[in-house]
Amino acid sequence: MRRLRRDERGATLIEFALVALPFFALLLATLQTCIAFFAQQCLDTAAESTARQLMTGAAQKAGMNQTAFKTMACKNLPNFMTCANTMIDVQSATEFASVATTTPALTYDTASNVSNTWQFAPGGPGSVVVMRVMYLLPVVGAPLGFNLATARGGRRLLVSTIVFKSEPYAS
Repeated sequence: MRRLRRDERGATLIEFALVALPFFALLLATLQTCIAFFAQQCLDTAAESTARQLMTGAAQKAGMNQTAFKTMACKNLPNFMTCANTMIDVQSATEFASVATTTPALTYDTASNVSNTWQFAPGGPGSVVVMRVMYLLPVVGAPLGFNLATARGGRRLLVSTIVFKSEPYAS
Protein backbone atom coordinates (compact mmCIF):
# COMPACT_ATOMS: atom_id res chain seq x y z
CA MET A 1 0.00 0.00 0.00
CA ARG A 2 2.88 2.35 0.81
CA ARG A 3 4.41 1.74 -2.63
CA LEU A 4 1.09 2.53 -4.38
CA ARG A 5 0.77 5.81 -2.51
CA ARG A 6 4.24 6.99 -3.65
CA ASP A 7 3.69 6.02 -7.32
CA GLU A 8 3.27 9.25 -9.35
CA ARG A 9 3.25 7.82 -12.89
CA GLY A 10 -0.45 8.61 -13.43
CA ALA A 11 -0.30 12.13 -11.95
CA THR A 12 0.26 13.81 -15.33
CA LEU A 13 -2.73 12.05 -16.83
CA ILE A 14 -4.96 13.14 -13.98
CA GLU A 15 -3.68 16.73 -14.11
CA PHE A 16 -4.28 16.87 -17.86
CA ALA A 17 -7.79 15.52 -17.41
CA LEU A 18 -8.52 18.35 -14.98
CA VAL A 19 -7.41 21.12 -17.37
CA ALA A 20 -8.37 19.55 -20.73
CA LEU A 21 -12.03 20.64 -20.82
CA PRO A 22 -11.38 24.30 -19.94
CA PHE A 23 -8.42 24.38 -22.34
CA PHE A 24 -10.37 23.00 -25.29
CA ALA A 25 -13.35 25.26 -24.48
CA LEU A 26 -11.06 28.28 -24.50
CA LEU A 27 -9.47 27.13 -27.75
CA LEU A 28 -12.89 26.68 -29.41
CA ALA A 29 -14.07 30.08 -28.14
CA THR A 30 -10.93 31.73 -29.52
CA LEU A 31 -11.39 30.11 -32.93
CA GLN A 32 -15.07 31.06 -33.07
CA THR A 33 -14.21 34.67 -32.20
CA CYS A 34 -11.54 34.75 -34.92
CA ILE A 35 -14.01 33.45 -37.49
CA ALA A 36 -16.57 36.10 -36.51
CA PHE A 37 -14.00 38.92 -36.78
CA PHE A 38 -12.75 37.59 -40.13
CA ALA A 39 -16.31 37.36 -41.48
CA GLN A 40 -17.02 40.94 -40.33
CA GLN A 41 -13.92 42.19 -42.14
CA CYS A 42 -14.95 40.33 -45.30
CA LEU A 43 -18.44 41.85 -45.06
CA ASP A 44 -16.95 45.35 -44.65
CA THR A 45 -14.79 44.86 -47.74
CA ALA A 46 -17.72 43.58 -49.80
CA ALA A 47 -19.93 46.47 -48.63
CA GLU A 48 -17.27 48.99 -49.58
CA SER A 49 -17.02 47.56 -53.11
CA THR A 50 -20.80 47.50 -53.42
CA ALA A 51 -21.24 51.07 -52.15
CA ARG A 52 -18.91 52.28 -54.89
CA GLN A 53 -21.61 51.37 -57.45
CA LEU A 54 -24.07 53.69 -55.72
CA MET A 55 -21.54 56.44 -55.02
CA THR A 56 -20.56 56.74 -58.68
CA GLY A 57 -24.12 56.37 -59.94
CA ALA A 58 -23.37 53.18 -61.87
CA ALA A 59 -26.24 51.29 -60.22
CA GLN A 60 -28.67 54.16 -60.74
CA LYS A 61 -27.70 54.59 -64.41
CA ALA A 62 -28.13 50.85 -64.99
CA GLY A 63 -31.65 51.12 -63.52
CA MET A 64 -30.97 48.45 -60.91
CA ASN A 65 -33.81 47.42 -58.67
CA GLN A 66 -33.39 45.90 -55.21
CA THR A 67 -33.04 42.32 -56.50
CA ALA A 68 -30.46 43.20 -59.16
CA PHE A 69 -28.48 45.26 -56.66
CA LYS A 70 -28.43 42.42 -54.13
CA THR A 71 -27.29 39.99 -56.83
CA MET A 72 -24.47 42.35 -57.76
CA ALA A 73 -23.55 42.80 -54.08
CA CYS A 74 -23.45 39.04 -53.51
CA LYS A 75 -20.76 38.74 -56.16
CA ASN A 76 -18.51 40.80 -53.86
CA LEU A 77 -18.93 38.36 -50.97
CA PRO A 78 -16.27 35.72 -50.31
CA ASN A 79 -17.10 32.10 -51.18
CA PHE A 80 -17.86 31.04 -47.59
CA MET A 81 -20.69 33.62 -47.32
CA THR A 82 -24.01 32.87 -49.01
CA CYS A 83 -26.36 35.31 -50.65
CA ALA A 84 -29.32 33.73 -48.83
CA ASN A 85 -27.98 35.01 -45.49
CA THR A 86 -27.39 38.54 -46.84
CA MET A 87 -29.74 41.51 -46.43
CA ILE A 88 -29.24 44.98 -47.91
CA ASP A 89 -30.97 48.20 -46.89
CA VAL A 90 -30.34 51.39 -48.90
CA GLN A 91 -31.84 54.72 -47.85
CA SER A 92 -31.17 58.25 -49.04
CA ALA A 93 -31.47 61.64 -47.39
CA THR A 94 -30.76 65.26 -48.24
CA GLU A 95 -28.24 65.89 -45.44
CA PHE A 96 -25.98 63.90 -43.13
CA ALA A 97 -27.77 65.07 -39.97
CA SER A 98 -30.99 63.29 -40.97
CA VAL A 99 -29.57 59.81 -41.53
CA ALA A 100 -30.12 56.95 -39.09
CA THR A 101 -27.22 54.55 -38.73
CA THR A 102 -28.55 52.35 -35.95
CA THR A 103 -28.66 48.60 -36.36
CA PRO A 104 -32.19 47.61 -37.35
CA ALA A 105 -34.13 45.22 -35.14
CA LEU A 106 -34.81 41.96 -36.93
CA THR A 107 -38.32 40.53 -37.00
CA TYR A 108 -39.02 36.86 -37.64
CA ASP A 109 -41.84 34.79 -39.08
CA THR A 110 -43.05 31.51 -37.54
CA ALA A 111 -40.25 29.55 -39.31
CA SER A 112 -37.57 31.84 -37.76
CA ASN A 113 -36.83 33.52 -41.10
CA VAL A 114 -36.16 37.26 -41.13
CA SER A 115 -39.35 39.04 -42.19
CA ASN A 116 -38.13 42.66 -42.34
CA THR A 117 -38.86 44.65 -45.50
CA TRP A 118 -35.68 46.39 -46.63
CA GLN A 119 -35.64 49.64 -48.58
CA PHE A 120 -33.85 50.39 -51.81
CA ALA A 121 -33.78 54.17 -52.29
CA PRO A 122 -30.34 54.99 -53.74
CA GLY A 123 -31.14 58.64 -54.44
CA GLY A 124 -29.63 60.72 -57.19
CA PRO A 125 -26.52 62.83 -57.77
CA GLY A 126 -25.39 64.53 -54.56
CA SER A 127 -27.70 62.48 -52.31
CA VAL A 128 -26.59 61.32 -48.89
CA VAL A 129 -26.91 57.54 -48.91
CA VAL A 130 -26.92 55.06 -46.02
CA MET A 131 -26.23 51.48 -47.09
CA ARG A 132 -26.43 48.65 -44.56
CA VAL A 133 -25.23 45.22 -45.57
CA MET A 134 -26.26 42.63 -43.00
CA TYR A 135 -25.24 38.99 -42.81
CA LEU A 136 -26.45 36.18 -40.56
CA LEU A 137 -23.34 34.14 -39.76
CA PRO A 138 -23.99 30.64 -38.41
CA VAL A 139 -22.03 30.11 -35.20
CA VAL A 140 -21.38 27.06 -33.06
CA GLY A 141 -22.01 27.31 -29.35
CA ALA A 142 -18.89 26.47 -27.39
CA PRO A 143 -18.81 24.53 -24.13
CA LEU A 144 -19.01 26.30 -20.79
CA GLY A 145 -21.67 28.75 -21.98
CA PHE A 146 -19.67 30.75 -24.57
CA ASN A 147 -21.95 31.63 -27.47
CA LEU A 148 -21.56 34.37 -30.07
CA ALA A 149 -25.10 34.06 -31.44
CA THR A 150 -27.04 37.33 -31.41
CA ALA A 151 -29.93 36.26 -33.66
CA ARG A 152 -32.32 33.34 -33.80
CA GLY A 153 -31.21 29.97 -35.06
CA GLY A 154 -27.69 30.11 -33.62
CA ARG A 155 -26.60 32.93 -35.92
CA ARG A 156 -24.66 36.14 -35.35
CA LEU A 157 -25.84 39.34 -37.05
CA LEU A 158 -22.95 41.11 -38.77
CA VAL A 159 -23.66 44.65 -39.98
CA SER A 160 -21.60 46.90 -42.20
CA THR A 161 -22.95 50.46 -42.47
CA ILE A 162 -21.59 52.90 -45.04
CA VAL A 163 -22.71 56.53 -45.23
CA PHE A 164 -21.60 58.63 -48.20
CA LYS A 165 -22.59 61.42 -50.53
CA SER A 166 -23.12 60.41 -54.15
CA GLU A 167 -20.88 61.95 -56.73
CA PRO A 168 -22.44 64.54 -59.04
CA TYR A 169 -22.79 62.08 -61.93
CA ALA A 170 -24.82 62.83 -65.05
CA SER A 171 -28.18 61.06 -64.73
